Amino acid sequence: QVQLVESGGGLVQAGGSLRLSCAASGRTFSTYTMGWFRQAPGKEREFVAAMRWSIGIADYAGSVKGRFTISGDNAKNTVYLQMNGLKPEDTAVYYCACNKIGGSNWYDYDSWGRGTQVTVSS
Repeated sequence: QVQLVESGGGLVQAGGSLRLSCAASGRTFSTYTMGWFRQAPGKEREFVAAMRWSIGIADYAGSVKGRFTISGDNAKNTVYLQMNGLKPEDTAVYYCACNKIGGSNWYDYDSWGRGTQVTVSS
């Protein structure tokens, strides 16, 4: 079982940047797919980005491509989500998750953090 803890959320103005962190313990994330999802009030949880570390392939939702970047530090067992050019519609609770098969469906992920709130003001 992998334990995940997110941090780095906060309040930012539109156009600003934030970097989210996800610290993983229990297993090294290099053998997993690490994903970021988000959920806004009244909306379903949606895919943001994911990285299959074993093959170095990243995938992004169309709404964040070109603005968000997923990366990781193996030594720290930490995954990051750099978010630039933030928009009010990016406001949500952001969750880190992992699994062994990858993909963009939240129900395919079996380990989750508790989430971190990101609020973007206009």
